Amino acid sequence: MQPDTPAIEVQPRQRIGTRYARRLRKQGRLPAVIYGHKRETVSVSVDEKEILAHLGHGTHVLRLDIQGGKSETCLVKELQFGYLGDEVIHVDFTRVDLDETVEVRVHLHFVGAPAAAAPAGAILSHDLTDLEVTCRVNEIPEEIRVDLTAMGEGTMLTVGQVPLPPGVRANAAADTPVAHVSFVHAEEAVGEEVEIAPGPAEPEVITETKPDDDKKAESKASP
Repeated sequence: MQPDTPAIEVQPRQRIGTRYARRLRKQGRLPAVIYGHKRETVSVSVDEKEILAHLGHGTHVLRLDIQGGKSETCLVKELQFGYLGDEVIHVDFTRVDLDETVEVRVHLHFVGAPAAAAPAGAILSHDLTDLEVTCRVNEIPEEIRVDLTAMGEGTMLTVGQVPLPPGVRANAAADTPVAHVSFVHAEEAVGEEVEIAPGPAEPEVITETKPDDDKKAESKASP
């Protein structure tokens, strides 16, 4: 849960488009938009390091102080990434009230290890890294803690088995896998019969006397 709403200053954007967005990013700022609540969309820019620091701490709601304007309480609605998928290039903010009910994706923080993962050859896989939930804005958790030891001897943990904070409801079905353990069995090598190729034919002995040669020799020997 986020008891306080962090505030950051944003600057209005007078121009939009790919060229100007690229120029902003070179200056260490990210292009962004503010929309929602049936009011006009506002194009702004935010300090890249500042917004990424908040996102890294699991912040979902921010108070945006628009330079030369008023403040807006906003939810980070969507992040757009570059073509490599490793850097944020645009941020969408939507206006919200703190008592408003919203849908938001919350990071899953895995701790512990299930007993089923102890044997050799066991592999633990995380099927989800975040979970979409529905809750009030002022009850959005920074993260959801997933204790894998709760799996016990089982090989699968589902959404329905993950304890959620009060007022938070998962949007995924209860039987949706969150993590599972699989096993890899070493395959025994199967021997193959090897066919031995026949050896080369016996070479011709060039010094051996041939039948025709014997007849010629007898003719020369006769008087």
